Amino acid sequence: MDTQTVGILVGVGLAAGILSGFVGIGGGIVMVPALVLLLGYGQQQAQGTSLAVLMLPVVALAVRNYYKAGVIDPKVVAVIAVAFVVGGYLGSKWSLALPQDVVKRAFGVLMLVVSVKLIFAK
Repeated sequence: MDTQTVGILVGVGLAAGILSGFVGIGGGIVMVPALVLLLGYGQQQAQGTSLAVLMLPVVALAVRNYYKAGVIDPKVVAVIAVAFVVGGYLGSKWSLALPQDVVKRAFGVLMLVVSVKLIFAK
């Protein structure tokens, strides 16, 4: 890996970490587009890399802060986590079964819909 690539990866990691701690986003909204647009990763490679990063306890300190502030309900977290594991497994199988351009377009449409809803929601 060359120095420029390492620099881009550090920048992506910092941006994802800061935004994850600040507004709860990171992997899909920051890392995936950055890996695709800045480093030329394929959509599935970027998604897999983003998920692999999140597999490690990278957000543990941010979660600790929110838990100490009393804004996390562990029961809700447990239910979502179990469903997330199942959904992640199924979603990855479906993604890998489709052509990259279809997955990339679906990702873009999803980001667009979410963005519009967040901008114009009351």
